[in-house]
Amino acid sequence: MKTPIFTGSGTAIVTPMLDGAIDLDAFARLIEAQAAGGTAALIVCGTTGEGATLTPDEREKLFRFAVKKSAGRMKIVAGVGSNDTSAALAMAKRAESAGADGLLLVTPYYNKTTQAGLVKHFTYIADRTDLPIIVYNVPSRTGVGVTPETYAALADHPRINAVKEANGDIGAFARTVALCGDRLNFFSGNDSDTVAMMALGAKGVISVASNIVPAAVSRLCDLCLAGDYPAAAALNREYMDLFTALFWEVNPIPVKTAMGMMDLCSPEMRLPLVPMGDGHRQALAKVLAAHGLIR
Repeated sequence: MKTPIFTGSGTAIVTPMLDGAIDLDAFARLIEAQAAGGTAALIVCGTTGEGATLTPDEREKLFRFAVKKSAGRMKIVAGVGSNDTSAALAMAKRAESAGADGLLLVTPYYNKTTQAGLVKHFTYIADRTDLPIIVYNVPSRTGVGVTPETYAALADHPRINAVKEANGDIGAFARTVALCGDRLNFFSGNDSDTVAMMALGAKGVISVASNIVPAAVSRLCDLCLAGDYPAAAALNREYMDLFTALFWEVNPIPVKTAMGMMDLCSPEMRLPLVPMGDGHRQALAKVLAAHGLIR
């Protein structure tokens, strides 16, 4: 059995920006809000954190800042994935030096690879780091997915600890759990799938929605961990419109737009991300208002 890096709600936290630079003052406020909301872990510089457009120095600065500001209240998982195995390892070493608790590694994108290549990619990095690794599977973005059989092969490595599963295929997830048992820990990579995946054995979620409703997502996970799935399903139904709205356009465009509306941070993003379309923006505002998040 592998001890999970965290259980419950992990927030794929945004990277606040102002005039092109990282806004550390806003980042500090967001970290405090996450701690107050019961979040168990912060996933820093992932997809939602725009890690792909951050320099290595910026990513390391964010890792160090999150570790210091969290002060042990939440686990810090560093997003270090790349389609270049050597670059991912170099970033993993920076995360280790910064004091991160774990690593999030997305499957290689664009140049992609075979299933055998995925095993070699993750194993190469796991052999050279002391931190536990979460494999991030999101084929809609990367163009390559991890099969249940490949997960079973990766599960043999002691430092490949968990999976963030965002393929949207609950049947494939069920097969993966059956093959891997307790040799891997699992987290939902989609807010809308959390209850279903936790019913099948996932330990929690790496969430986008928890950027704006951390207490609700934490409560959802707590209910699942306690086995109260009727209450969890009811809470899931309550927030499904929000979970859906946050993916009307490419993440993190909607969540950053929402956070701007809520005065949590600037909605600024780096290109190629652009402001949310007017129609979606107006509809998103109605969803936020319905949940009492804006007036």
